[in-house]
Amino acid sequence: MILSGSRSQSLAAALAAETGHELAGASRDRFPDGEQLVELDPPELDEAVVVASTVSDAAHVELLQLQDAAREAGASRVTTVLPYMGYARQDEAFEPGQPVSARAVARALSTGTDRVFVVEPHEPGVCEHFEVPAELVAPAGLLAEPLGDLTEPLFLAPDAGAADLAETVRDAYGRGAVDHCEKTRHSGSEVTVEPAGTGVGGRDVVLVDDIVATGSTMSQAIAGMAGDAASVTVACVHALFARDAYTKLRRAGVDAVYATDTVERPVSEVSVAPAVADRL
Repeated sequence: MILSGSRSQSLAAALAAETGHELAGASRDRFPDGEQLVELDPPELDEAVVVASTVSDAAHVELLQLQDAAREAGASRVTTVLPYMGYARQDEAFEPGQPVSARAVARALSTGTDRVFVVEPHEPGVCEHFEVPAELVAPAGLLAEPLGDLTEPLFLAPDAGAADLAETVRDAYGRGAVDHCEKTRHSGSEVTVEPAGTGVGGRDVVLVDDIVATGSTMSQAIAGMAGDAASVTVACVHALFARDAYTKLRRAGVDAVYATDTVERPVSEVSVAPAVADRL
């Protein structure tokens, strides 16, 4: 049976349809002191797949409660699917005295589950922090689906670290060039972000990344192509869109934004349910 976190309801429903499993109900309430409570319907389970993006501290607590409620309902096996794993980018102590937050979160989530699937974590090594079997799900190729007919497509990563992701989307699309951007600092306040070696003139450019958080890097890259590229599309796995990120992209001149449903947004054109279902 599929159990859904409150931030992953569309994906959980899509996964239930993809796998043929039943979708469980869950009511949510709060105590007078603000603590949250999750209650499952039906109250008895044989096996559970908990699907929950931990996009906030409250979502982390909700996931722990869903795992425990599944055990309390009699589930002999619990699988946890993390469409988006919060704190995964804090994979090292950046300053003395800081925690490795990805490790702390992974350890906590391991206590209530038998196995874990993490969808496209920013750092693949995060799976090593879990104390139960944990596997990466890589759905980036699905981002090719909504792109349509592109002219001389260029699949462009915002930095060298995301070049493999851009190549994956290009391979799924079937044609096009791949490149990554490089930053050039002209002064203390002036920075340009441009393709390392491929011209964008007349091309349909697809900027590919795993996460769009504030949109600042993407916006700089888009601004660097203004007036040259035929069109600019942003394709990402996780559309966090903190603060005014979407507005920032539009103001920079992006023509379209496509994302998956790991973080459910209006731009979530692609479901990762097929990629997750293949691993269950």
